[in-house]
Amino acid sequence: MLLAACSAGKKSNGKPIDISSVSTVAGFVSGITGEDGTIKVFKGIPFATPPLGDLRWKPPVPPPHWEGVRKCDTFAPSALQNKPAPFAMWSMEFMAPVEPLSEDCLYLNVWTAAKYAGEKKPVIVWIHGGAFTGGSGSVPLYNGEEMARKGVVFITTNYRLGIFGFLAHPLLTAESPNRISGNYGILDQIAALKWVQTNVQSFGGDPDNVTIAGQSAGSFSVNALMISPLAKGLFHRAIAQSGGMFGTDLLVGSTLENAEKAGMRMTEILKVSSVSELRNMPAEILMKQGIRSGVVIDNYVIPPAYETFMNSRQNDVPLLTGWNADEFYFGQPMKSEIYKAESKRKYGDLTEEFLQVFPGDSDEEAIKSQKLFSALAFGWQNYCWASLQSRTGKNKSWLYYFTHIPPGSSEYGAFHSAEFAYALKTLKYWNKPFDQWDHQLAEMMSSYWVNFAANGNPNGAGLPEWPSFETQGNKVMEFGEKVRSIDLPLQPQLKFLDHYNEVNRNK
Repeated sequence: MLLAACSAGKKSNGKPIDISSVSTVAGFVSGITGEDGTIKVFKGIPFATPPLGDLRWKPPVPPPHWEGVRKCDTFAPSALQNKPAPFAMWSMEFMAPVEPLSEDCLYLNVWTAAKYAGEKKPVIVWIHGGAFTGGSGSVPLYNGEEMARKGVVFITTNYRLGIFGFLAHPLLTAESPNRISGNYGILDQIAALKWVQTNVQSFGGDPDNVTIAGQSAGSFSVNALMISPLAKGLFHRAIAQSGGMFGTDLLVGSTLENAEKAGMRMTEILKVSSVSELRNMPAEILMKQGIRSGVVIDNYVIPPAYETFMNSRQNDVPLLTGWNADEFYFGQPMKSEIYKAESKRKYGDLTEEFLQVFPGDSDEEAIKSQKLFSALAFGWQNYCWASLQSRTGKNKSWLYYFTHIPPGSSEYGAFHSAEFAYALKTLKYWNKPFDQWDHQLAEMMSSYWVNFAANGNPNGAGLPEWPSFETQGNKVMEFGEKVRSIDLPLQPQLKFLDHYNEVNRNK
């Protein structure tokens, strides 16, 4: 099968890209070549000043200028986090390197096949997952070499995590000229996108054709950037894999008021009464506090997602989004009797409607419903996102449903994160016994992703037609044992979640 690859980006007579010295606004950088010598790789380019000392819990500041040529041949430190270790279905290929980990983490990585600075190749900026507490732009399965080979400039970026990236506190709010706190990690992502606008031409990329992409916390981040007024004009397409912020109680960001209360409880425990004391406190003590990490709805960096889309105030760009069949399921499942009692407690007048689509008349049925509901805690977000964009935006959306089970993963199914090594064509960095179909699926998915980055439409020669969502009858692209357009799956369950969230919003 002939598969599409990106042909955008015209050869230029501009300055040749010399791996030993590429110009950025802050200074010259050198890189290395990839496995076959055709891809240029630049690792650990600073896009901001290290957020240390007085810059802890401050918006990112542009990097200082350096003299000479800065070697960018190894990954820089990942954001400070607990020691990365495999768990459940997630092996080390999904993890940040064990070391180095540091508050000094604001670096990005570039892969490019461009030979000249003016080629104007489409750009993908990949935002890592990890629940806003872990992860890195140097995760092995994010390697950008294959995507660069397909014709994009591929960039991965770090951002501050955990308490360093998302602490909100009245003391921090008071010192802010915009009366906000939290969302430092999102501001880091915006700073990285500003770096791309200023510097990506030196690497053969087109600053007027930038796609933001991410999975899990990266998908939440793409959602945040798509609604943030501060990110307007910094990107032109969006890819969001498993995650969003549209529900009333499903994986939604905290309000600034609630986030500040959590920060106050922490400082009371630590017996800290000033920002200077907080900034001087050792990082290891702060990391032990276990404060909730995540996006803060502060109405400055990030407004409410649903209302922003309903009022057509989103950064209106083409959207490719979707979810996996077996997203998340942890903990001891409730047996039928407890499940039904808990359903009544939570859903009240909607209990009967809930149990019709998530039934639990037997223990086996209750377990199955809990697994499905868990998956749709993600899936409904992406479905809602695609639907809102198609109804309130000028640009189209495309929705997918990933059902393929990677080899050796039958216990977990098409689990949360299973898809992105296919979409980024990085199966060779994942220690699994992949067969011919796995590699063919990766070839097809990555081509859709690259086509979308190039043209704002995933379709291309040699690929099954992917209809846009809603405009062609709620069609969804299934990536499973076949790649095919299907009717939107799980419609009764999704409609219930629509109704439940509508009722909650109107309370």
